[in-house]
Amino acid sequence: MTAFFDLPVRRFRANGVEIAARIDGSGPPLLLLHGHPQTHAIWHRVWPELTRHRTCVAADLRGYGDSEKPAASADHAAHSKRTMAADMVALMRGLGHDHFEILAHDRGARVAHRLALDHPEAVSRMMLLDIAPTLDMYEGTTRAFAQAYFHWFWLIQPAPAPETMIEHDPVFYLRSVMGGRPGGLAHFSAEAMAEYERAARQPGWATGICEDYRASATIDLDHDKAGRAAGERLRMPVRAMWGERGAVGRNFDVLALWRAVADDVTGGPLPGAHYLAEETPDAVLAEAGNFFGWR
Repeated sequence: MTAFFDLPVRRFRANGVEIAARIDGSGPPLLLLHGHPQTHAIWHRVWPELTRHRTCVAADLRGYGDSEKPAASADHAAHSKRTMAADMVALMRGLGHDHFEILAHDRGARVAHRLALDHPEAVSRMMLLDIAPTLDMYEGTTRAFAQAYFHWFWLIQPAPAPETMIEHDPVFYLRSVMGGRPGGLAHFSAEAMAEYERAARQPGWATGICEDYRASATIDLDHDKAGRAAGERLRMPVRAMWGERGAVGRNFDVLALWRAVADDVTGGPLPGAHYLAEETPDAVLAEAGNFFGWR
């Protein structure tokens, strides 16, 4: 297999936007989705093992990395998780994968959640890293969670205030968010950090991340509430993992919240904080191999 950073970043038209991705490996298809404020490079440490067992598609979400960055909209629909999920379904179908597995972190895991609800026929199983369902996290917010996840409430403020401040020094913002977790920036390789910083300097990045969070606090919650009222649930197997030193596990009963919205949930804590694929790659791979069935 080709080393992760030696692989070309390919670009595809999907759902009306350009989506960037790296692709390699063999076997059943596995869609890999990253979180904030990063890119698909979060998977570089687990990539060699994953690609031995799966055809891996590591994509940048719209608004992030090298994917297209749509303009802001009043209803934030262009950055809703429903729209982001449709991007990924179109990407995978365009590559010939009508049915696939998902491994996703943070914002990407929120996209995966909506994808599996809207397109259940496409997803065989999914492993989600360090999130509980978005609706429950907002409704269960405490002072402790708000302090740990301050950016949830700052990025959703009306434009252009947060964008203007981020664009003044996007690398400072990125390093502040990533370095503010337990362990600081020591978890990240120089090559990966250079990639995240390059992506943060791109025009439209600040708008993309703010709109992602604004959508999660508005239109996404409307979709979630309507879906729950209609009885929608995840029917495929779900594995939910979180960092034992992170804010999600400290502030929420992760498994209980997922079991309230899904039929088949397993999981538990991993020995990290938040950026688990980079902090504890061996633990993530062990869980993934067990869950997806190559161990």
